[in-house]
Amino acid sequence: MPGAVEGPSWKQAEDIRDIYDFRDVLGTIKHPNIVALDDIYESGGHLYLIMQLVSGGELFDRIVEKGFYTERDASRLIFQVLDAVKYLHDLGIVHRDLKPENLLYYSLDEDSKIMISDFGLSKMEDPGCVLSTACGTPGYVAPEVLAQKPYSKAVDCWSIGVIAYILLCGYPPFYDENDAKLFEQILKAEYEFDSPYWDDISDSAKDFIRHLMEKDPEKRFTCEQALQHPWIAGDTALDKNIHQSVSEQIKKNFAKSKWKQAFNATAVVRHMRKLQLGTSQEGQGQTASHGELLMPAPGGPAAGCCCRDCCVEPGPELSPTLPPQL
Repeated sequence: MPGAVEGPSWKQAEDIRDIYDFRDVLGTIKHPNIVALDDIYESGGHLYLIMQLVSGGELFDRIVEKGFYTERDASRLIFQVLDAVKYLHDLGIVHRDLKPENLLYYSLDEDSKIMISDFGLSKMEDPGCVLSTACGTPGYVAPEVLAQKPYSKAVDCWSIGVIAYILLCGYPPFYDENDAKLFEQILKAEYEFDSPYWDDISDSAKDFIRHLMEKDPEKRFTCEQALQHPWIAGDTALDKNIHQSVSEQIKKNFAKSKWKQAFNATAVVRHMRKLQLGTSQEGQGQTASHGELLMPAPGGPAAGCCCRDCCVEPGPELSPTLPPQL
């Protein structure tokens, strides 16, 4: 069946009722840049998610195939992503796994629109509970998630900043063969605009990225603020062809990349315990100790109820990301 994908088994599902509740929300989404969920079917102990069919391929593949690619092209792509994510945030939905592999082209047409897909880690913001599960994809995850702090929709804005960075140079802002050093970079928000790869990129683009890849989520741009930045809303994005440099770096750094692998709370807590990073990061407000997930905030649901964000199954171990071949 076109567009049908097998969902989690009954044992893997966090809460079947919550999945159906979330289905009801996703079913109401009407945005041109978001893959629609048409329905969910239950059969043989499995859930089948019937999604809108998109056939244009992944973002990186399309960029590599192009013969001409500019900052302005990247700006238009990011505009579509920001507009769609703002729509989700206005509905109270946090995607939590934004990355280039989840950005698909609707069709093979040259001017095809981009579509956000894969809501497997998405959550509805609940006034009675805090988002706390450490999930996402290594390299795109926000510092506050790795620091085991309660977080918000600002984590999506950080991920968009990482995507924008990659679209302009072809390699990730954080990279190391050693997981401990990778996490340290992200936790400190340490990244550079390396020469010569950023020499021809506008100061406006760099300013845009700095505002999204801001360590403090309270100071980080929201989608609405990012949409008003001159690099998106104005004419500061350059028209110089950067295809050769960007496509070469994409092919070197993301071929057979392990960046696609997602992780969850169990995996990241296990790694942070091993790497002894957890104790060096103080959480704000209510935080979790090693191997312990956050409980509902005071004044929330009664003790013992599930806050939907803490019922996770053990997932795959984090894989080291590929270092950029600069």
